[in-house]
Amino acid sequence: MKISIFGLGYVGCVSMACLADDGNHVVGVDISAAKINLINSGSPSIVEKDIDDLIRKGWESGKIEATDDYKSALRNAGVSIICVGTPNNNTGHLDLGSIYAVAENIGQGLADNDEFHVVMIRSTVLPGTNEKVGNIIEEHAGRKRGKDFEVVSNPEFLREGTAVKDFYNPPVTVIGTTSQRAFEIAKAVYRKADAPVRMTSIRVAETIKLVNNSFHALKVTFANEVGSICRQLGIDSHEVMGLFCQDTKLNLSSYYLKPGFAYGGSCLPKDLRALRLIAHDKYVDVPVINAIEPSNQCQKQRLVEMITDRGIKKVGILGFSFKPGTDDLRESPIVEVAEVLLGKGYDLKVHDKNVHLSNLIGRNRQYVNDKIPHLENIITDDLDEVIDSSELIVVANKEEQYADLPSRYPEKEIIDLVRIEGGFETSREKYQGFCW
Repeated sequence: MKISIFGLGYVGCVSMACLADDGNHVVGVDISAAKINLINSGSPSIVEKDIDDLIRKGWESGKIEATDDYKSALRNAGVSIICVGTPNNNTGHLDLGSIYAVAENIGQGLADNDEFHVVMIRSTVLPGTNEKVGNIIEEHAGRKRGKDFEVVSNPEFLREGTAVKDFYNPPVTVIGTTSQRAFEIAKAVYRKADAPVRMTSIRVAETIKLVNNSFHALKVTFANEVGSICRQLGIDSHEVMGLFCQDTKLNLSSYYLKPGFAYGGSCLPKDLRALRLIAHDKYVDVPVINAIEPSNQCQKQRLVEMITDRGIKKVGILGFSFKPGTDDLRESPIVEVAEVLLGKGYDLKVHDKNVHLSNLIGRNRQYVNDKIPHLENIITDDLDEVIDSSELIVVANKEEQYADLPSRYPEKEIIDLVRIEGGFETSREKYQGFCW
């Protein structure tokens, strides 16, 4: 396959080397004469482990070349990969000017191309970029997206220093498109990569790289703040975080990374406060750790606003403990929301099959008495009673008996905090997810 790569920086050069090594004929396009000359002399345009031999091998075999003539690069090419930079502009937004300039070039180059062509956006972009690139190509090519060409979003997950290894061993190959034809062509480009291939929506593919890198930045900052606290306590922070990383069931997993409602319970709020106060007492500034609880409070406030904005006074809450399968109400976020709503004069009914007031003891009982002393007047184990008496239902726990509520009660307004099974697929008019 002939592949044209626009941009011979880090991502472009690595992609060129690896795709040529896979047997493709790869033509790199760049406005930099220096980069073009390096590639055309068998040398890489970047410094990276294992790249020198791959570029030289590809150049010697005639599978690699570089040019500033985008029309010749596109001639007879089945795929184009956009790898140009998207730096921040002076306002902090991504500068997508190079992306759109390349889209114009591709459009002009495809004007006389009768073959179906796939454009793959490998650069990190903003949601909506793919659509605009497609429009630009249509305008300059005089050809129809979906019929003559397609644009897919294909974010890269390369790390400097291990980029060649990462090219062949990414965590996942993401291809954002609605075209099965384009998906199969893009998938074939990475046929030698050892990774699952996910076909997803374009806007999801455009978003994932921004989310990934923001989370990586958060992890670095979190570990540094833990290290600063440990240093003041005379504790080996590397030993602490080494032990932390051994827990792949909770710490390094998807368990806590599901968008939804606020956290609560007897452990997370308590232990977070303890760590914050240790830092405070030792005069260690930890802005990320300090920001966790206020952010969690924002989730509770968002729910209150979602409810009050509807102008409905009769509200049913399904699930009152901080998580399903327990009767623990301590610092349950939905209890705090109920407390606010009661203070605003709302008529509340609560259902939770696990919560029996007569069985609550100790701090669990004390928490309820402090927050909602008259809970016995609003809680019941009769689900039908709660639903019948409520105009708005808030699903706060993922219990099996709540799974089919949207289809059973299509006339009821439902706010789903836990993404109940099937809820997001039915009753769109009355059903609303909290974070989706």
